[in-house]
Amino acid sequence: MAWRLFLTKILTPTLPNPNFLKTFPFSTSFLVTKIPKKLRKKHNKPDSPRTRPVQPDSARIPHFESILNRDSVFRFLTKTKEFLSKQPERVLRLDDAGKLYRELGFPRGRKVVKSIQRHPLIFDVYRHVDNKMWLGFTDFAERLLEEERSIMESMETDRVNKVRKLLMISKEKRIPLSKIYHNRLLFGIPEDFRDRVAKFPEYFRIVVENDGKRILELVNWDPTLAVSELEREFIVNEDKVKKAFKFPVKYGKDLGLDESDTRKLNLLNTLPLVSPYSDGWKFDMWSLEAEKYRVGVVHEFLSLTLEKRASIHNIVEFKEEFSLTRRTYEMLKKQPQTFHLAGTEMNWAVFLKDAYGENGILIQKDPQVVFNEKLHKFAQMQEGEVVSGVGEE
Repeated sequence: MAWRLFLTKILTPTLPNPNFLKTFPFSTSFLVTKIPKKLRKKHNKPDSPRTRPVQPDSARIPHFESILNRDSVFRFLTKTKEFLSKQPERVLRLDDAGKLYRELGFPRGRKVVKSIQRHPLIFDVYRHVDNKMWLGFTDFAERLLEEERSIMESMETDRVNKVRKLLMISKEKRIPLSKIYHNRLLFGIPEDFRDRVAKFPEYFRIVVENDGKRILELVNWDPTLAVSELEREFIVNEDKVKKAFKFPVKYGKDLGLDESDTRKLNLLNTLPLVSPYSDGWKFDMWSLEAEKYRVGVVHEFLSLTLEKRASIHNIVEFKEEFSLTRRTYEMLKKQPQTFHLAGTEMNWAVFLKDAYGENGILIQKDPQVVFNEKLHKFAQMQEGEVVSGVGEE
């Protein structure tokens, strides 16, 4: 009997566990092993000069901040338009464009096509006969560029005078030609200005130094141009100019001065201002007169720009020519009545407050500024909008 029971156990096949054959309502491979992004604890980004505002929240002016944000939005448009305009036939291979993130102004690691697609009325991608993809301007954009060229031609005299005035407020009446070229968009100076200089030998002279650097020098001093914007305003509205800057006098409390006396004392210390067209650079660097001179130079520099504003990087590039110091930031912050600083600590800009209305719009617009605003409007449109009449002027 025992051997039969033993044989039965061996010959009887083992059935699988019936529970194992049951199908589960879900697979464990789909179980959530990470916390969803929306439920994760948010960590504040580390505070750094790249993100920290240059002004405290209480002092920030929204419309100035929005202007800088607009610059960021149209960074690709502005830089790509400039770069393409200098290329032969105004075209660029798409493969090459994808590597030029600095020159074209799109984020590193991103596809350039995504930035191109944001402006379908301005940029076009097409396949050439060489079977390569190329980037160029649309026919509509080409017409806009011709319009801009006409504006440049009509404003040539004005731009020449701007460059003359820049040379006149510089220390040695000479500026490297490359610096003017790098900052040409600030003043509406055409891209081919370096070639146009030869047309005005009565105003400019180019000197090539031993290291090959080309320096633009002033040929003749023009007293009619040596009048600052502040001096012109003083004739029209004396009280306004008196309030433009403040150089307070330090005094002890034992003097017992009331508010009116303090204001009069500060005014005596503030006036007269020092003209940016004077030899103010000869003053002792840390004297009151030297600071007045530097404030006047920055004010005149901003007055010559198209939008009455400039990045600190633009200003610092002329540090040697304008005798500016490392304390330019502190100097400008002490004059909030005239200058407003916006942006971040690493990349801030300074605005002439009186050049803008309460709505943040320039009171007087250069024709180039009007064109840029129109270009920005078209750049935000999609194909067909202009054809259908939307945006046409």
